[in-house]
Amino acid sequence: MNTELIADYATAALLIIGAIFALVAAIGLLRFNDPMKRMHAPTKIGTIGVGALLGASVVNANTANDGSFHELLIMAFLFVTAPISAHFIAKVNLHKRDCDTPPPPRQDETWATLQAPDDDPKDKAAQTS
Repeated sequence: MNTELIADYATAALLIIGAIFALVAAIGLLRFNDPMKRMHAPTKIGTIGVGALLGASVVNANTANDGSFHELLIMAFLFVTAPISAHFIAKVNLHKRDCDTPPPPRQDETWATLQAPDDDPKDKAAQTS
């Protein structure tokens, strides 16, 4: 068994794994109705799926002696930005009160950004609209 055949099998396996993960992420995005649950599928499972597809591209490019650094840069950018965007989406949903808010902290008075003063005029204007 030569290295090209092993690389072809590895590429095929990574493509199948990536396609399955991307399909599960798409189904999860369509099936879940709560924004917090809906955000979980593409940010977690979709990232793994795209990472596997990019891994297949790296293996295939290196087998053909046409290696490229672009796939690794795309993968690094994806793995850094997906959790950050998921965090911001979650914070927006928490602030808009579109989902169940977490329980209040036991000992800390200033937990995250949900602690807002009662006499905040922006909060009152948002509640009236």
